[in-house]
Amino acid sequence: SAAGALGGISLTARVRAAHPQTRTVVLAARDDPARAAAALQAGAFGWVAKDSSLSRLLAVIRGVLRGETHLPPALLTGVLRELTAAREHRTESEQLVESLTPREHEVLRCMVAGLGRKAVAERLYLSPHTVRTHMQNVLGKLGVHSTLAAVALARRAGVGPVDLGEPARVSG
Repeated sequence: SAAGALGGISLTARVRAAHPQTRTVVLAARDDPARAAAALQAGAFGWVAKDSSLSRLLAVIRGVLRGETHLPPALLTGVLRELTAAREHRTESEQLVESLTPREHEVLRCMVAGLGRKAVAERLYLSPHTVRTHMQNVLGKLGVHSTLAAVALARRAGVGPVDLGEPARVSG
């Protein structure tokens, strides 16, 4: 199922983050270039269809243990296309994020951390009205209509959440 594949991809990302030396192989119900590309981006080393023979599965696992990455040849063109499109999409997102002022960037990082307007105002020592203005400016410059869309674009551009453990920097 789509949910199963996406669950496997997020599990791959969590395993990779927690245990960078662990190599994962995705056992997929069907060959799907978009999901295979997402799995590779999440840190998977291999993609094997569930209906593959045991000898094929063992060959992939042995290859992955030697440091190789395995994809079915039929998927290669589609996966490369997906990764190229993702890179272009990311570059576009990065350019939009670069158009923000330092204060707007800080507000965006607070949004990525899931903070609401009142929490952002308290954290940055601003009035809620000023934060609302900054948030509207961020949405406008990013060309999106919701906080959720702004956060998705920010994540694509590699913008991380503000560290809630450290005090806010006071700047213009």
